[in-house]
Amino acid sequence: MFILRKIYSFFVDTFQTILIVASFFLVMYIWFFRPFQVNGSSMFPNFEDKEYVITNLIAMRFEDPKRGDVIVFKAPVDHEKEFIKRVIGLPGDTISLKNGEVYINDQLFDQSSFLKSNVKTYGQSFLKDGEKVTVPNDNFFVMGDNRPYSSDSREWGFVKKGEITGRSMFIYWPVEKIQMITNPLGN
Repeated sequence: MFILRKIYSFFVDTFQTILIVASFFLVMYIWFFRPFQVNGSSMFPNFEDKEYVITNLIAMRFEDPKRGDVIVFKAPVDHEKEFIKRVIGLPGDTISLKNGEVYINDQLFDQSSFLKSNVKTYGQSFLKDGEKVTVPNDNFFVMGDNRPYSSDSREWGFVKKGEITGRSMFIYWPVEKIQMITNPLGN
């Protein structure tokens, strides 16, 4: 009888521990941090296909994304999917593309901290070369770092603040790529 009571106690304690740990991770997942898997090459070379990133969900509840932040958001065409892109334009900014360069508020945007100098940015169906768009309130203009192969705001327009899942903060897989994700513009 004593042994059965010990076994019963062991299983009850183990179950309670598992339940507490699972509850903790569920709360963290729902309210604070969520993993995100990069799919495709739209953010190459800064983020590679199949990398896993921790996204900070709570940051977006207290502050807006800053230019240069990497965010995860609901895909404009299919809300079941999420995209990862870099914030380029903030509410009120005018964005234009000329000769493969990005201009914000009629000033050449220096992207050298996250793009190689030979990367050119050309228009797509929403923002064409030589045109100018103004980012509406509570919206953002985003682009992938791999400009020739990115479906981004140049193609489908602005990202609404309410569609943003969170700010990417940490690459945790594969192990050799572990690193914090910082805003290269120092914002």
